[in-house]
Amino acid sequence: MIQQQALFITEHFARTWQQQLSEAFNTIEGLCDYLQLSSDTLPISAAAAKNFPIRVPLSFAACIEKGNPHDPLLRQVLPVYDETLIVPGYTSDPVGDLPAAAQTGIIHKYHGRVLLINTGSCAVNCRYCFRRNFPYAELQLGKQQEQAAIAHISSDASITEVILSGGDPLLLNDLRLAKLIVQLNGIKQLKRIRIHTRLPIVLPARITGALIDTLRNSSKQIVVVVHCNHANEINSRVIAACQQLKNSGITLLNQSVLLKGVNDNADVLSCLSEQLFAIGIIPYYLHLLDKATGTAHFEVCEADALELVRQLQNRLPGYLVPRLVKEQAGAASKQAI
Repeated sequence: MIQQQALFITEHFARTWQQQLSEAFNTIEGLCDYLQLSSDTLPISAAAAKNFPIRVPLSFAACIEKGNPHDPLLRQVLPVYDETLIVPGYTSDPVGDLPAAAQTGIIHKYHGRVLLINTGSCAVNCRYCFRRNFPYAELQLGKQQEQAAIAHISSDASITEVILSGGDPLLLNDLRLAKLIVQLNGIKQLKRIRIHTRLPIVLPARITGALIDTLRNSSKQIVVVVHCNHANEINSRVIAACQQLKNSGITLLNQSVLLKGVNDNADVLSCLSEQLFAIGIIPYYLHLLDKATGTAHFEVCEADALELVRQLQNRLPGYLVPRLVKEQAGAASKQAI
């Protein structure tokens, strides 16, 4: 059995990123079987999984300690009963995306930059996701809306940065992503294209030579903001993927979410910052939880968050201490704490 699983893993990682994505775990039972966990001993919820489907690539699942029901990476992806609880103050649109939707596919909340909802899909469904209830079918940037979005950005001279988001924009195929970047390159006032993605962490096979060429050939500065919450998410494949990006002259930043039972510990956060910087990624933001319906069990209160940052400041050089921020609906920017 162990030999069969080892062979499967070896063959899996030899496949394309699209094939690896198609083989992601999409049932609680499949994930638990792989991790040698009994679903009877876990607070899992079929209702939670129905409301927000489970999706975990093997590349991420392989970083989870087998047989450990308290693994911090498992907690990020396992549907549990607490997600079904109704908690006051938790809503379907906690950061005010919907009122800021200038048109289909565009969110314009902050001066100087707009966000494109390129796709509603992710390689991994993080249980704390603030867009887990987002109406992607209505608001994501389809091919037909792309020209209107480009025209909207071109007509506003104040927009100097475009953020590709989602879902995960790197789930776009190379051809479509390249065409989008070419169109953005043609907008004179744009200075930067920022890509918010979890794929270098959870599906590093996505960082292909073709993708690197597409990003390297952009006439605008490319900034890639990855999302890593715990040092255990970083393995040799992740390191190789991030080094490809870094060696191509791409600026790499990281944003984490402060999550109860995952990284609400100064030792864990210190280790994360050190590991990130060692592979060329600047620890950028540490977010307080966005209060999306179904995520209350992840909340770390602001006072505890401030104490954690104080501890980090006492342990680390300033450039390794991420900025503690929260997003407030209607505010002109992210709020520093």
